[in-house]
Amino acid sequence: MTTHATAVSEAWVRALPKAEVHLHLEGCVPFEVIADAAAASGRPPPVPVTDGVPEVASLGDLLSYLDWSCALVAGPEQLEQAAYRICTRARAAGAGHVDVIVNPTHWPRWQGRLEAMLDALDAGFRAGEADYGATSGLCVSLKRNQSRSEALEVVDRLLELAHPRVVALSIDGNEAGGRESHNDRFAPAFERAAAAGLRRCAHAGESSGAGGVREAIELLGAERIDHGIRCLEDASVTALVASRGIPLDVCPSSNVVLGVVPALAAHPLPELLARGVRCSINTDDPLLYGVDLAGEYHSTAAAFGWGHVQLAEMARVSIESSFADEDRRRELLRQLDAFT
Repeated sequence: MTTHATAVSEAWVRALPKAEVHLHLEGCVPFEVIADAAAASGRPPPVPVTDGVPEVASLGDLLSYLDWSCALVAGPEQLEQAAYRICTRARAAGAGHVDVIVNPTHWPRWQGRLEAMLDALDAGFRAGEADYGATSGLCVSLKRNQSRSEALEVVDRLLELAHPRVVALSIDGNEAGGRESHNDRFAPAFERAAAAGLRRCAHAGESSGAGGVREAIELLGAERIDHGIRCLEDASVTALVASRGIPLDVCPSSNVVLGVVPALAAHPLPELLARGVRCSINTDDPLLYGVDLAGEYHSTAAAFGWGHVQLAEMARVSIESSFADEDRRRELLRQLDAFT
């Protein structure tokens, strides 16, 4: 497949009302926010950093960098600044709502201080919404190396806090190794979260194959799948995703950088759509890949020869599958209908 010229302008893409539903806080900490702390620590980053963008070529590189960078964040003002800048970039990319994944295990200086961490992020998001209009919710994520009891402890703490910024339970980390995804030990935590009204999303079909996607749906009750593109390795799983209308939060540039697909032009997104799977376009870890949401839309359109209709449908799925409250989703859909 070759890259196509596209009649869709970048200005049109930036004005297109949309949501972003797969964005990691850990991949949104500007390098300059932690640069002084990094110099003082005497611990250089685990991968080279050029113009604030780390050179990652695998999921292992990515996770190593995140563990290094997040360990440097000690003050609430740094978290507040990261959250505020997410809203800044959302406005610039035309995103009216952002679901932000945060994994507390990446933040060692905040262990045992989840409430303070959530409050600092909430302050940044509230200021960003006031200045730029983009709403946001937090999807607190488990990590795949946690135990069943640790996962339940996280959920119990979330339910105890009942923080209004927290909208969902998530799970991320490396899905590969041993059994394909080990979702069975996390099922009780997701069941408890669902019973309390939290939404659910799960990473699957990135470093795991189609079996990981099936488990995320059948064992965890995931309402959205983060990535999910390897469901195509099993036609029955692809049919399951399509028949249940479960959206995939696809991150094209991330998939290329981490070697999940060899090139953007070879990305299976068009095949997923042809098989009736609902998909949205997202950035995953934008500051680590040097991308933004509008750029993802534009480059994807160029790769597949898409025009306004296809991109508007991506935007529609992103809004419909977001964990924004019902009134906000309706408002964004009205904006999209008026725009298109």
